Amino acid sequence: MAEHAAPPLDEASRRWALLVAAVCLAPLLLQLPGPTSLAIAATALVITGLSWRRPLSNLLRGVLAVAIVVAVSAQFRFEFGRDTGCALLGAMLALKPSETSSLRDARSLVGFALFAPFSTFLLDQGPWSLALGLTGAMLALGVLQRLAAVEGGMPPERFILPFQHALRLLLLGLPLAFAIFWLFPRIATPLWGVPGRAQAKVGLSDTMSPGDWVDLLADDSVAARARFIGPTPPKSAMYWRGPVLWEFDGRTWRRGRGGEPRPPSFVPSTRRWTYTLDVEPTDRTQLVALDLPLSVPDGARATSDYSLRTTRPMAALTRWTMTSAQPQSFDAVLDASQRLRGLALPSGHDPRTVALGRELRARLRDDRRIVDYALDWIHRDFAYSISAPVLGRDAMDDFLFRTRTGYCEHFAGAFTLLMRAAGIPTRVVTGYVGGTWNRLGGYWMIRRMDAHAWTEVWLQGRGWVRVDPTAAVAPENVYDTLDVPMAEGGLFETLQAPGGLGQVGDWLRTNWNDMVLGFDADRQSRLFSPLGLRRMDPTHLALLFGAVSSLALGLMVWLGLRGPRDRDPVLRAWHRLDRRYARRGLGRAPHEPATTWAERISKARGPDAVELRDLAARFTAARYAAGVADGASARRLVRDLGRHRPS
Repeated sequence: MAEHAAPPLDEASRRWALLVAAVCLAPLLLQLPGPTSLAIAATALVITGLSWRRPLSNLLRGVLAVAIVVAVSAQFRFEFGRDTGCALLGAMLALKPSETSSLRDARSLVGFALFAPFSTFLLDQGPWSLALGLTGAMLALGVLQRLAAVEGGMPPERFILPFQHALRLLLLGLPLAFAIFWLFPRIATPLWGVPGRAQAKVGLSDTMSPGDWVDLLADDSVAARARFIGPTPPKSAMYWRGPVLWEFDGRTWRRGRGGEPRPPSFVPSTRRWTYTLDVEPTDRTQLVALDLPLSVPDGARATSDYSLRTTRPMAALTRWTMTSAQPQSFDAVLDASQRLRGLALPSGHDPRTVALGRELRARLRDDRRIVDYALDWIHRDFAYSISAPVLGRDAMDDFLFRTRTGYCEHFAGAFTLLMRAAGIPTRVVTGYVGGTWNRLGGYWMIRRMDAHAWTEVWLQGRGWVRVDPTAAVAPENVYDTLDVPMAEGGLFETLQAPGGLGQVGDWLRTNWNDMVLGFDADRQSRLFSPLGLRRMDPTHLALLFGAVSSLALGLMVWLGLRGPRDRDPVLRAWHRLDRRYARRGLGRAPHEPATTWAERISKARGPDAVELRDLAARFTAARYAAGVADGASARRLVRDLGRHRPS
């Protein structure tokens, strides 16, 4: 049996289908790396232009598909992960307009486009991603209704009407969606995992080389948010401890894979700070904490250098509650293995730095005097700049004796090597310093650009002591974010403050995190605690979910069966006429056409029903015969239907 050709696609429907594809693709492109997003968007525009008059050939489409797969894979270094898969989906969607010429193709394009907002949630679950995704889904439902009307030979309605239909369908499903979100029993861990990100977000890592942090220091996105419970530490104490780097090969500092001896115990100061830390997803296990954490939260572990690691990658927003305090003193004796690691020097690198350190040891002898001398030298002769000159093979020699210009990773790395050469155990500590006070939310925003590197030296009788050589030359670049007054304020006052718009946006994101992303199994069990129910077990939650979802389904069915109100005045007048006859026991059956019903009534009622047969014929022509009823005849029909009464 011969197949029927797919109906052609009119220009208006084609434009609507392409618009849906663009709107659905937008949230995904906003989450992919910039160059990849621009390349996909440019590809979509070029392919749409080339295939506007006629589809591209199968051979050309095949070549383009292979080229796109190779290009996207190369962008992500041929590593498969969430970014790679999402980018390939976006690239294939950009190629899809090249074969969109019939109604079936347009329906396929719209259906395929819906995968883009769904995949966006693998990368970001923020409110803007949800809003853009819902907009794309609403437009897709409206366009699918338009395509169905065109395929059925009906003149397409104005797009606002299908859009209203789609909005009504969305509203019908909201009660059930809310019931599922709030009441469906949650589990503490996911049922399945997804591939890791091929390119992790810019952030702290276990390595540090000169020039590595340029992109990080230019990224103003929020890495974590801190809310103190009680007093807030002074700016000199707001160091957020991350990876501790011990090993140096002449170019790169690394955390290393050495043994994990018992960490030296310390006596904390009497001032302690308790806080909650909301950490944005990083797909890594490194957790920062205010220097130094007094305890390890559940789901994390502490290393021998008081750096915290989570037991699983932080692929979603996480919240941690911790208490920290500055150390007053450590054990009197440093562990032998840590002493060896803290004094190790790279073989065959930076001879001038090593020679200077040994000369300082011979001349000054005292550890404290050596540290002070080096800090005075840095304060006097060095400069801070993000645009640091490129360093050669002996990077630390170049920095200390030639360029003398750099930023925190240069200062911390060179200072550590110099102290080790002078016989002082020293290590590099990376993390964040300071933060930006959010007036509206009353919390600190720790941005990725607040990343910082400092050092810790072991001084006899005191233990590990924080020394920040960058603060010696440019304290304003270390503490500038802490000079913001900790004033509270409403929306208007916050908008007037410097950076107020960004603070309002982050405050909205924080509330979204609290109400949606942070709603886990523990919070669900305490959902009804304001009503006196301290905790609900999964059985009770399941029973409650069953009851509420049944009510929601019943509401959906009831509202769905009612159907939309008739917008055609002729149809409304006909339904009123039908109800008048139904009150006499002569109503029309749901399956009965108008003319068939009129004939049945005519046989039962005799000549008195002639007028009804005439009205039924006029109604059928007005509804189903295109071009028969103009505005005047429709108004006359509405008038006659309203006047007619059963005899």
